[in-house]
Amino acid sequence: MKPAEKSEFAKLITDVLAYYRQDASSFTLSLWWQACQNFELEQVSKALSGHAMDAERGVYAPKVADVVRVLAGTMTDRAALAWGKVLGAMSAVGAYCDVVFDDPAIHAAIEDLGGWVKVCRGETAELSYLQHRFCQLHKAYTGQGTFEYQRRLLGDRSPDSDFTMLGLALPCPAIVGDRTLALQVYRAGSQSAKTTITFSGDIDVQCFLAAA
Repeated sequence: MKPAEKSEFAKLITDVLAYYRQDASSFTLSLWWQACQNFELEQVSKALSGHAMDAERGVYAPKVADVVRVLAGTMTDRAALAWGKVLGAMSAVGAYCDVVFDDPAIHAAIEDLGGWVKVCRGETAELSYLQHRFCQLHKAYTGQGTFEYQRRLLGDRSPDSDFTMLGLALPCPAIVGDRTLALQVYRAGSQSAKTTITFSGDIDVQCFLAAA
């Protein structure tokens, strides 16, 4: 959730607890916010509604752990669906074409796995492990909420500078998933890798290490 949604979230929790004839203290609201802020407000609302309608658990007021358990399962499902998109694009698009997915967590996870080309050209025998690592990373980034990522996953092609030098436009990427969401992912992403690595010869290595 965004910080601007905090008041709406507090009202949601207050209303839910009022349904169970409980008060929402400042500490209680703070605890709920800390536990749920990395999820979408709609997801939290659905989880609370699901709890209230549960024939067994619904007779008791929801605890933070109850909702987080449900939302964690939601993240697992989302990661599995995201892997399905990646797997489909690996065969339909391939390693030679740039690609833009409709989920920024897919971009960040693939970058951590070595990039689009490496993922596409991974050994079939290692596909199960690749899926496991991808889902772990996807859930981590989804839970983090805000993170940097490359706006387009580069295929095995000439570097951008070659196109610029020849006055040519960059090749259009393949769009995977919802086109509108993919455009949002592209606009909010970065042109460079999310982790900056710098090599510099003007640093006194000994002083640098001593300061660390």
